Amino acid sequence: MTNTTTPGLAMTQGRRADSARRRQRVLKALNDATNEGDQISVSGIARRAGVDRSFLYRHRDLREQIHAAEAQPPNAPGVGPVVSRASMQADLTNAHQRAVRLAARVQQLEQRLSETLGEKAWHESGLGVPDDIDQLKQQIGTLEQHTIDLRLQLEEQGDDLAAARAANRELMAQLNSPRTTK
Repeated sequence: MTNTTTPGLAMTQGRRADSARRRQRVLKALNDATNEGDQISVSGIARRAGVDRSFLYRHRDLREQIHAAEAQPPNAPGVGPVVSRASMQADLTNAHQRAVRLAARVQQLEQRLSETLGEKAWHESGLGVPDDIDQLKQQIGTLEQHTIDLRLQLEEQGDDLAAARAANRELMAQLNSPRTTK
């Protein structure tokens, strides 16, 4: 019975050795890419190490090392300041927000231009309001004030008329009442 367990054991040991060799290739590829200042990604490291990406996704520790190295700026000799992925994403977000603000500003300016051109065309066509609008507005204000004054006078005269009528009724009631003699 030892014949059946020996090949199974040898196969397991062979798979472990193959996995260890692939792990070493991935670590060497990651180290080389970091030292050379190359861009680091899961696909790039898998390609460089000659392994399938699924190998990296099955080995979480390797994938985490790749992501950690990806977040760090490269340290290649002779290379000046390098843009990191986070700074590029921040720049992209800022550029997008600026584009949105500029689009809103363009829309606002187009609206103002449209209104200005429309008003100018309205005036030039002769259909617009006359140029002496201020004079007409003053005249309207004067006429409104005059109307208010006339209404107040009418109310006062109405009150006077009501008082005169009441006085007339009292006088008529006194005249029409029977007189008592003493």
